[in-house]
Amino acid sequence: MMKKFYHLSTCTTCQAIIKDTKVGLKGFEIQDIKTEKITPAQIDEMKALSGSYESLFSRRALKYKELGLKDKSLTEKEYRDLILEEYTFLKRPVAIIGKKIFVGNDKKNLAALKEAVEQL
Repeated sequence: MMKKFYHLSTCTTCQAIIKDTKVGLKGFEIQDIKTEKITPAQIDEMKALSGSYESLFSRRALKYKELGLKDKSLTEKEYRDLILEEYTFLKRPVAIIGKKIFVGNDKKNLAALKEAVEQL
């Protein structure tokens, strides 16, 4: 079963989530998306599990406002291209356990991730 965790090492929220969920102790492959870029195959796999590239896209990224993207209606292809081009556009963290994906750091998502990790 695949166990993968995508994060940003400079993100204190991601660091706290790694510590809290103990993904490091559960045999997850942990990828820092800043030093090891997301590949097209990885983003396509995430999309297959999450349903859309938009669901993986972070509107909190500084470049979102800088590039004036909030005023544009983006296509799925544009979401995909932006995430591949600029790692900060990936909503973080992203955890994959088998066929389940956990995207972002909202409380409900983190509770579900923690429960899934504990069952491993």
